[in-house]
Amino acid sequence: MLSSNVLIGLGSNLASPKQQIQNAIIEINKLNAIEVSKVSSLYESLPQGPQDQDKFINAVISIKTNLTPTELLKELQSIEQRFGRIKNRHWGERILDLDIIFYGQETMNLVSPNLTIPHPQALIRDFVLVPAVEIAADWQLPDGTLLKSLVHQCVSHQLIRITN
Repeated sequence: MLSSNVLIGLGSNLASPKQQIQNAIIEINKLNAIEVSKVSSLYESLPQGPQDQDKFINAVISIKTNLTPTELLKELQSIEQRFGRIKNRHWGERILDLDIIFYGQETMNLVSPNLTIPHPQALIRDFVLVPAVEIAADWQLPDGTLLKSLVHQCVSHQLIRITN
């Protein structure tokens, strides 16, 4: 029985980003001890960092898993590598970016591997919160705050929901 509920953020702005996100969701669902339970719509957003790059496509998925946070991170990083992720600059272009946003009610801050839960920037990014609220509006943060109550505080990235 898969026990932990986890939200994962996905982003891409290179090499057919919509397809990258869709393929990543398929690959995540193929992993042992993981079941994708919900998938948000795809959203287009302005880049978080340098503006001399293409817009991003973002989504959030809800999974159930028995993997620990560090095991899950290792699996997600392996998928990123298989997709050809190369990090050229901070907040720069990405073929695929997979982030653990929330892992149940856990909080953690590990230096090695570099893992902070909840994701340190998730609560202020509309390209994370809007799709997360779409699939998990009543998600409760470790401090008891409901996820949906935070959307109004987000920094705008001119988010556009992609229909199709």
